Amino acid sequence: MIEASDNAPIVALLGTGTMGLGMGLNIARAGLSLRAWNRTPAKAEPLAAEGAVVAASAAEAVEGADVVVTMLFDADSVASAIGAAAGSLKPGTTWIQTSTVGVEGHDRLAALAREHGLVLVDAPVLGTKGPAEQGALTVLASGPDSARPVVTPVFEAIGSRTMWVGEAGAGTRLKLVANGWVLTVLDGVAQSLKTAEAFGLDPALFLEAVKGSAVDAAYVGLKGRAMLNDSYEPSFALSGAVKDAGLIVDGARAAGADPAFVAVALEHLARAERAGHGDKDMGAVYLGY
Repeated sequence: MIEASDNAPIVALLGTGTMGLGMGLNIARAGLSLRAWNRTPAKAEPLAAEGAVVAASAAEAVEGADVVVTMLFDADSVASAIGAAAGSLKPGTTWIQTSTVGVEGHDRLAALAREHGLVLVDAPVLGTKGPAEQGALTVLASGPDSARPVVTPVFEAIGSRTMWVGEAGAGTRLKLVANGWVLTVLDGVAQSLKTAEAFGLDPALFLEAVKGSAVDAAYVGLKGRAMLNDSYEPSFALSGAVKDAGLIVDGARAAGADPAFVAVALEHLARAERAGHGDKDMGAVYLGY
């Protein structure tokens, strides 16, 4: 473990699930003092081996922390955790909100930050389980310039790149844009494979045909091969993709945009979830066809 500097922030991490655990491991390995909490305590236990304190409650985790990081499922779970921790939060504590919560969700959490005197840095991340474990996420940071020195050690621990994109809320909006593209590609790959199959072709021929061309992307081969191999170990759960697609559709429509492709992807993701595949990787949208 790298030794922490004397002025390194004390970090509280609320949420150590698929994404949060990898983030926590990298925060601890960067030498930052880490206190972690998860609703299911066993999911936070691996952090103890890296020197982190595993707290019994959100309030215990944030006590004395300079920075609080939330990585939870949705706005409701984030608000619940911060509400439970509120009595132990110092006014002026920096809150790094990395969960994907949508525009309306961000606005709710921003109001919560103001209520408790917290400095909110809206910083959703691009990447799934692997990049989270590798410290290779892209951080879409937005918030006051004054918070940058405080949050930079955390961002350097969890990510390979940080983009500062404006005032708090801009990060959430950019995350929705990026996730919309991801879900459109995901659903397009699933549909193309199924169409090839309907035509009597080996669907792997589609992946081979586009491989290395101008219309190829690493994601096409990655998810396409997983679909054909019936490999759905979750790097990002389909249930989470359903939630995110709904946030994108709602946010885009409220802003006057037409999220037609994401709306179709949402229908297909929801169909796969109803078929019992919500806990599988989001590539299981293929099973809904």
